[in-house]
Amino acid sequence: MFFSRKPADMPKKGEALPGRDKPIPTADIHFVNGRPLDAKKPEGFEEIVLGMGCFWGVERIFWQMDGVWLTQVGYAGGETPNPTYEETCTGLTGHTEVVRVIYDPAKAATASILKAFWEGHDPTQGMRQGNDVGTQYRSAIFATTEDQLAAAEASKQTYEKALKAAGRGGITTEIGMLDTFYHAEDYHQQYLAKNPGGYCGIGGTGVSCPMPTGVSA
Repeated sequence: MFFSRKPADMPKKGEALPGRDKPIPTADIHFVNGRPLDAKKPEGFEEIVLGMGCFWGVERIFWQMDGVWLTQVGYAGGETPNPTYEETCTGLTGHTEVVRVIYDPAKAATASILKAFWEGHDPTQGMRQGNDVGTQYRSAIFATTEDQLAAAEASKQTYEKALKAAGRGGITTEIGMLDTFYHAEDYHQQYLAKNPGGYCGIGGTGVSCPMPTGVSA
């Protein structure tokens, strides 16, 4: 790419790439469960968007969970509309790689989703995940309900105590309400199901996340 910037710098307001008006092409069907990727969440289900580093491995964590109805990889948390993977990797869109998770709270409580999130990566590393460095690898939780947001904040406080007790640093995870989820390209969707031996940079701290009392919805 002809773009160049420090990979761990977020673009300032108004500096992001212009993007495009129309969504980029992607797959129609989930490679693992056969559901339409653009499916609306069923009545009574929940949706949350999570960033834990390279989205290939992150998506596999969640499509394997009982109660998860649909997963889809994409980009969120930035300014550029409908970004491409190459644009996101420049650090000039402000987005991080994320997974859209639609789940049945009767089978997979928000607490179980958040526990898998915290334990599935190292949320103390800022603009990186292991050897993957850049703004697109930062840890993030984008909620779609106020209850999810409150649960995310409460679980962060609880897990941060556990991490510090284990000699780890403070949590750098970005937590907020979802603005817009932009889907990623076809070849990124369910990548590790299509390429079982493909790269997976996901790795947790080994510290268990005790969920705070009341975080169950």
